[in-house]
Amino acid sequence: VVRRRLLQRYEHQPFISCLAGFYSCRWKRYQRQRTEPGKCCCKMRECLFFPLLVGAFCFSLVFLYMWGEGKNDYNNFDWYNYGNLGFWFLWSLVILILAAVLFSYVLLLMVLAMCLLAEGQQLYLHWSHKIGTFVVLGFSIACLFALTILWRDHWKTIRLSFQITAPYLHIGAIAIMVLLSWPVALHAIRADKKVIQVVIIGPYVAILLFLFLIPLGMYSPCIREVGTLGPKPALIGHRGAPMLAPENTEMSFQKTIEHGGDGLETDVTISYDGIPFLMHDTTLKRTTNIKDVYPNDTDKNAALFTWDALEKLNAGTWFLKDKPFSFMGSLSEADKKQAMNQSIYKLSSFLRLADSHNKLVIFDLYRPPEKHPYRNLWISRILAVILKESGIKPHLVLWLNNNVRSLVHSAAPGFQQTMGSKAPIEDLLKNNIVKLNLVYTDMSSEDIRKYAEANITTNLYVVNEPWLFSLAWCSGAHSVTTNAVHLLKNLSQPLFLMTPQQYNIMWILTDITSLLLISLIFAL
Repeated sequence: VVRRRLLQRYEHQPFISCLAGFYSCRWKRYQRQRTEPGKCCCKMRECLFFPLLVGAFCFSLVFLYMWGEGKNDYNNFDWYNYGNLGFWFLWSLVILILAAVLFSYVLLLMVLAMCLLAEGQQLYLHWSHKIGTFVVLGFSIACLFALTILWRDHWKTIRLSFQITAPYLHIGAIAIMVLLSWPVALHAIRADKKVIQVVIIGPYVAILLFLFLIPLGMYSPCIREVGTLGPKPALIGHRGAPMLAPENTEMSFQKTIEHGGDGLETDVTISYDGIPFLMHDTTLKRTTNIKDVYPNDTDKNAALFTWDALEKLNAGTWFLKDKPFSFMGSLSEADKKQAMNQSIYKLSSFLRLADSHNKLVIFDLYRPPEKHPYRNLWISRILAVILKESGIKPHLVLWLNNNVRSLVHSAAPGFQQTMGSKAPIEDLLKNNIVKLNLVYTDMSSEDIRKYAEANITTNLYVVNEPWLFSLAWCSGAHSVTTNAVHLLKNLSQPLFLMTPQQYNIMWILTDITSLLLISLIFAL
């Protein structure tokens, strides 16, 4: 029996050596010290540092969750950096990878620490890991602060994400509490002082009770009774299908149509000689080869070029070179060849394409700069193209621009008047508004329902992620503007959709199972 116990202890030493080696760089047994359960797990200096490790874990987890859920807006983030730095780079993807690596590193240290505590070993974090912990903590806090200052609306995205992920985050948090119950029980039950037991068990029990009861305050529009879900929102291609083709080109809009999009969204600028064309940016340097054709005019406003000059530019080669989205699929050789031959697209051609396929159109209009010949004639010029040159059916046009709306309505009563912000229903009806075009962070199932009762539909932009589209669907949105028509078209029902009864069963089973496991661990 003695030999068996000694052999078991000897065979167990390599495991502890690995734990202590990776955590403390103490690979030899004489370098380690045991601690009795209930006693302090480390020396005073280590006791002061351990909360920093826990803090680094928490802050890195929060930032990783925030940045991961912000994937819907990565293109906006990269475009913001392009405007400030002057060159295109997928900064969003780099930050995501870095956040995941740093969190994994701190998570590994936390797991090693919990295992060492469970084995009754004193904690001593190696100095290199202490530096790494400070780096992770500083990086996470700095990024969270920068997001708060520069991208405040991102917090609205996080709040929306909780309406989808909260039930599953709850299960994950309960699972973590079950895993933590072993070291807590080991040190608390064998503590020689009641005060130490209270200090260890008190916070653990308080957090556990909070997690058991938190579902009482959860809300998700995707937890609903069978038969109450509305129709799937229509899909409007944002600048076409910019994940599959160069934005605002004929190929991009053709891809949207091929993948079953219900509408097309674009941006309209007027050339110096009065030809409306499609361009989102103020300049041409991001989405054309102007550096090669007109190297001295790269910073010139796009509206100050004549159409003859614009026709000479290529609007597709940049797409293959810069890859504007972090998670783009690979293109076929035929698509690559077609993309390389794209040119700037006329508004009239765009409208004829939409009309031939019976697709809705919505566009942002950019007023020409000062000293432009059409500075004060831009609305009338756009109307002339829509009504006289394109021949598009008026009911397909969602008129968004708020300038001289009454004049536009009298000239083209068939347009669907669209407002870009929330307003009292009385004001909307007075201005003949039939649709709201809202940023997705303004999503509210109550407001959508209220406007729908007044026959005012709601479009949300820009919705790319399946979880966000699912939330918009459950909230009752009638349509969304998206960069990912090819992905969202395949969803047959919202993700995470469940009935209240299913959710209650999941909640109760999770709480009961975890309570039984924790009780069993404490009893042993």
